[in-house]
Parts: sequence; C-alpha cells; structure tokens
Amino acid sequence: MQTLGRAEESVHVEASPRTVYDLVADVTRTPEYSPEVDEVVWLDDGGPRVGARFRARNRVPEDSRFSWHNTPIVMAAEPGREFAFARTEAFFGTIVWRYRFEPEGTGTRVTESWEVARPVGRIGWFVIGTLLRDPDRMTTMREALHESLQRLRHVAEADAASSSPSAP
Repeated sequence: MQTLGRAEESVHVEASPRTVYDLVADVTRTPEYSPEVDEVVWLDDGGPRVGARFRARNRVPEDSRFSWHNTPIVMAAEPGREFAFARTEAFFGTIVWRYRFEPEGTGTRVTESWEVARPVGRIGWFVIGTLLRDPDRMTTMREALHESLQRLRHVAEADAASSSPSAP
C-alpha cells in the first residue's frame, strides 16, 4: 500500500507578495493554475478567512470523465504572507495545502506544500488505484505541485503586468 507524506517546492514570481496571495486566496481562480482542479466555489458567504469553506471539483488530468468533489476549510489567511486550507474526505484522510509568500528581490518567493495530517485508508487506496488508475499517487502529487507552481507564476506575473501603472 502506498503512503503519502509531505512535499514542498518554491518558485520566484515577479509580482508582489500581496498580488500572489490575492490570486491564491481567491480559490475560485485555482483552476487557472492547478492541473487537477476544474471548479471551485465559496460556501457560507466564503472569502479568504479562517474557517471559510469552499467546494472544489477535481479530476484526473488524463481522464476527464472521472471527477470528485471535496470541501476544504481555510486554516490560514494572512494577506501577503500565508494561505492554507485542509481537505478531509472519508477514506482519503486529511491533507493540508499551504502557500507561503516571502519578498525576494523585486518579486516573491512562493512556497507551496502539502502534508498528510490523517492518512488515506485502505478503501481510499483501492479507489485511487482502480478508479483513478494512479498506482503512484505520491509521484503524481509531486508532479502536480511542480506544475501548479509554474502555472501560478505565469498567471501571477500576467496579473501583475496588467495591473501595473505602465500597462496599456
């Protein structure tokens, strides 16, 4: 049986910490940079505040026919510094996703991580292996982390360029 633990990666983004935070904390924009998230909506009046909930629809990138929903809860919402949420699903444990934003030169060092707070159970691993057809979920999640950071950089830099005073 597989296990998941923790993964972390950083990237430099030519945008202010607040610009990148605002993009990430607006979870409805997650599909712009996440390879597995198709749609996100805020619940309970939503918004990026601790305790807010949102509903996400995820899919297997190679098989757009299979999707699932989860309802994460915001754990940290410090503008320009940190945004984090946890998603708990029956049989699939709890995973905490965290983004940290640190000034770096003329931009921001963005660190994205995920950590298993409660492990995936046997039924969850069966579903991952059969329905998701993902026998190495740890590698898939690490690759998705890398891809999402590269996409996030692109989107954040485009947002920063379009909002700069010299933009047409």
